[in-house]
Amino acid sequence: MSISVLDMSMSLDGYIADENDYLGGEDGERLHDWAKTGDLARELEEEMGKAGAVLAGRRTAELMDHWGGSHNGAPIFVPSHRPPSPAARWGYPLVTYVNDGIARAMEQAKAAAGDREVQVRGGYTAQRALEAGVLDELRIHHIPVLLGRGRRMFDILPREIELEIIGVVDTPHATHIRYRVRK
Repeated sequence: MSISVLDMSMSLDGYIADENDYLGGEDGERLHDWAKTGDLARELEEEMGKAGAVLAGRRTAELMDHWGGSHNGAPIFVPSHRPPSPAARWGYPLVTYVNDGIARAMEQAKAAAGDREVQVRGGYTAQRALEAGVLDELRIHHIPVLLGRGRRMFDILPREIELEIIGVVDTPHATHIRYRVRK
């Protein structure tokens, strides 16, 4: 059975992007610099590429132009109450907009993923998935930088959510922590 996973790089003070949706630093990629170095980075990137499906927030999906219509061949599900953009509607057959809630979107993504992971993309969507009880794991890459401003990952949650640490890997560029969401 499929599990749903949020995989997110985050500054130590909890930011996932600056106020302009850049990922920090002069080149706008500070929060992903860790992925450019070493065997562990390649291993984690390969793991991210093995998704059976992706559940992405509308804003994230549109910022990424729906990853060109598929995420490494995996279908993309976008929970949204508004109709899809023309490109998503007619040009991307592996992009499905789901208008009856995040739980239904996750159900469809898990069905499409089979025994592979559903990877969750977008901070707001991850928060709603946690709220609905449909997010199973978090893989947080803590970056040793304090951005001091921008978009926080866990700004608004409806209640306390208990997590269980299931793995930690420390590198000079990031501390990678895997959590299971306790339900």
